[in-house]
Amino acid sequence: MHVPDGFINAPTSAATGVIAAGAVAVSLRGARRELDERTAPLAGLVAAFIFAVQMLNFPVAAGTSGHLLGGALAAILVGPCTGVLCVSVVLLMQGILFADGGLTALGVNITNMAIVTTVVAYALFRGLVKVLPRTRRSVTAASFVAALVSVPAAALAFTLMYAVGGTTDVSIGKVATAMVGVHVLIGIGEAVITALTVGAVIAVRPDLVYGARGLTQKLKLRVNGELVDAPEAEPVPVAARTSHRKVWAAGLVTSLVLAGFVSFYASANPDGLEKVAADHGIDKKTEEHSTAGSPLADYGVEDVDDARLSGGLAGVIGVGVTVVAGTGVFWVVRRRRTQDTSPSDTTSLTGV
Repeated sequence: MHVPDGFINAPTSAATGVIAAGAVAVSLRGARRELDERTAPLAGLVAAFIFAVQMLNFPVAAGTSGHLLGGALAAILVGPCTGVLCVSVVLLMQGILFADGGLTALGVNITNMAIVTTVVAYALFRGLVKVLPRTRRSVTAASFVAALVSVPAAALAFTLMYAVGGTTDVSIGKVATAMVGVHVLIGIGEAVITALTVGAVIAVRPDLVYGARGLTQKLKLRVNGELVDAPEAEPVPVAARTSHRKVWAAGLVTSLVLAGFVSFYASANPDGLEKVAADHGIDKKTEEHSTAGSPLADYGVEDVDDARLSGGLAGVIGVGVTVVAGTGVFWVVRRRRTQDTSPSDTTSLTGV
């Protein structure tokens, strides 16, 4: 759903740029609360994983494909504010290095793919885990539903933006029907990927899943016919056999394999937005990307003639750049949190 330059007019693009900048600023502050010794090492990896999986377009209908947006996955794994930052880092890397998503449309893309997906998905996820049984399976099921809904929500958000600032005269009703319809199908793929990934992390280190924290139900004892809370025991390390480093290494290797090898077998069909744009004339005023001359444009390495090698190298470079950029951003945010915590605050938290 990467919106290119020329789909949305300049005033609307500027307005969404302001919205995106404000949301990123708020997320930077919110991420200080979310990034701890468990979340911080994972955040940069989540960004790299989303980059890798976004290269894997899967077929959803005749002549149409889709790919992961990643907002739901990021929000559930590392927190909603950190999730917005993860997807924003991915979109920035894609726009600058790979000419994917217009730079003047960066605000549109961040608003649709980072903010809307994350907010909708995490709000729905939290609502579901409150009413479902407090189990790991419930977290996985809630992840599936939240991810599924987040994609058509982003499609609807784009349609509203186009109704306000579209550069061609088209039937908004038809565009809305087409966008939501195809993105419901794409949402099923998003839901499957999100649920499988969240489920895999929960299986080895449930304590690393931000959205699963606080779901442990207190043990009850029956005393004189009444249920009372059992005394709290000493915390037991969860899945201690699997360290942070092993999870991080496994995630990085998986991302590199997906981007460097599996991506070659991705569907070549246009994604949902591209298909709707072509069918309904939204793309009539599409502008050439300002970084179309990038040596990595269109996810290939310049002057490498072998398509498989070119795409694989571009994917590996993209994963590497994204994990470094993401880790750098979250390291700075985490450091600011540490600096903002005064000794008196630490004493009040630990000296209970």
